[in-house]
Amino acid sequence: MHTGFQPSWVLIRTLDTTETGVKARTTGTGNHVTRDTVHTLSTMLPIDQQTILITGATDGLGHALARELGVRGATVLLHGRSAERLAATEHDVRRSSGSDRVHRYRADLSSLDAVRGLAREIERDQPRLDVLVNNAALGSGPPGSQREVSADGYELRFAVNYLAPFLLTRLLLPLLSRSAPARIVNVASVGQAPVDFDDVMLERRYDGMRAYSQAKLALISFTFDLAERLRSTGDAHVTVNAVHPASLMNTKMVYEAFGYTLSTIADGVAAVLPLVIAPELEGVSGRYFDRLEDARAQPQAYDLEARRRLWRLSEELVGDTSVASTRDN
Repeated sequence: MHTGFQPSWVLIRTLDTTETGVKARTTGTGNHVTRDTVHTLSTMLPIDQQTILITGATDGLGHALARELGVRGATVLLHGRSAERLAATEHDVRRSSGSDRVHRYRADLSSLDAVRGLAREIERDQPRLDVLVNNAALGSGPPGSQREVSADGYELRFAVNYLAPFLLTRLLLPLLSRSAPARIVNVASVGQAPVDFDDVMLERRYDGMRAYSQAKLALISFTFDLAERLRSTGDAHVTVNAVHPASLMNTKMVYEAFGYTLSTIADGVAAVLPLVIAPELEGVSGRYFDRLEDARAQPQAYDLEARRRLWRLSEELVGDTSVASTRDN
């Protein structure tokens, strides 16, 4: 039984097949993508045997996605910053799904130490992790809002929207690899701006939308780079994709920044859900989707030197990303 979200992944277009090892054909307006596989791909476990971590699960898209996956039978790991909201979300997902396989983890992603603590708890508690959904994010803030910094002294939106998922993903990769085939879904945005390597922390000229858009492009660039690195190290059964779920959903951060909406949270769930569960996307990696279509991101995401520079900078900013260091803390 599930809630009635019937995601119509009508056309998920795979534009370039050389990176994924999968040839894909779109089939008009049919309801699936047909593929010629270049190599044999193992399949994901049934949804009721999967463990899925959703960051930012206490509100908006994350909350709705958690409910949907709970109803479908997954073991759902909820992340949030507020203990009270986490408890309320856990109660809601348990009630709506009738499942007791719902667990909560509290961490403030503006602190890299807290990100390490979250990874450490997941490693300690969970024998497997089938899907990581990096959903948590801060919006651009109200018009004219001032620059803020994280616990580590970094521009706040770059820290929460990019550095936190960069570090969390790196720390949880061993668990994902042991659970493979596994998926990483990075919730991005159509709002993108190139990273300014001369002023990454926007100390000279701050704008909330610029901060948000730069962090989201960094997340997409990380998606592309990580997919290539996983293929090169033989971990192709861990896939990673980024998705713009919908434009201006009816969430608190959209109302705060814009005062109006253009789409619903349900629209966003319908776009993200296929990246999490659709068998048609088995083995597809290193993609940016604009809702249900394989799309092109801002050009800097395809600049290999810019991506290498961003990766090096990210490692410098977050420090050690080995699971051993997490266990020792």
